[in-house]
Order: sequence, then C-alpha cells, then structure tokens
Amino acid sequence: MPDELMLEIVTPDRLAFSDVVEEVTLSGSEGEFGVLIGHAPLLSSMKIGELNYTKDNKKAYYLVGEGYAEITGLKATVLVESIEGASSIIVEEAKKAQESAEAKLAAMDKDDLDYEKVKKSLDMAAARLKVSQKV
Repeated sequence: MPDELMLEIVTPDRLAFSDVVEEVTLSGSEGEFGVLIGHAPLLSSMKIGELNYTKDNKKAYYLVGEGYAEITGLKATVLVESIEGASSIIVEEAKKAQESAEAKLAAMDKDDLDYEKVKKSLDMAAARLKVSQKV
C-alpha cells in the first residue's frame, strides 16, 4: 500500500502546486469527491468550484475553473483552466461580478450566443464567494 499521495495542479500557464498531501477534495462534474492514499484509478471532468487538500493536518482551499482530474493510487493530477487561493479572493469584487452576471442573465434569452459565457461567469463568481468564506 502506498504511503504518500502526490498532488499536482496544472493550469495552462504553470504548475500551480506539486507536493505530497494527505487527502484532496475535488468538484467533479458529477459531484464532489475525495481522494485518499490508495484511491482506485479514476478520470473525471471537473466543474468550477472548490478544491481543497490537507497537508500536515492543515487544510488549504482554492477556487478552480473547469478541467479534468486523473487519480491513481499514488497521484492526483488536476488540470484546470484557473486556480485562485481562498485568501486572495476579494469578496467585494466577487459580489459585484455576481450581481453583474445575474443582471445580464435576467435580460438574456437562453438562445443568446453569450448566455453560456455569462452563466459560467456567474458560476465562477458564486464559487469564488463560497470559497472565500473558507479562510
């Protein structure tokens, strides 16, 4: 049985995190799931939401964009559009972004070409607010 779980978080720009952790929790497209040492192999798409991990009995919280996660018994590789630490989120900006996206969506028809883009920005703002409360 392996005794270490390696977590790597990669964005299009950089390797955002690479270290051994005790556990990681991800926002899969089918729901939140946790990964511990020795997890069965898994490939999952990820939705906008929270990613947290425990290292040295301390939790760290992040907001991540959409992406994919590949899990093996020894390693969790997370490929996401973006990552933002909970402590770096500016709550007032997130609230303004959420209000703006809500107003735009209210005035749009679901057939509008920009509907999904605005919906995604609303999801990101809501998730940003939720993750910011974890600090």
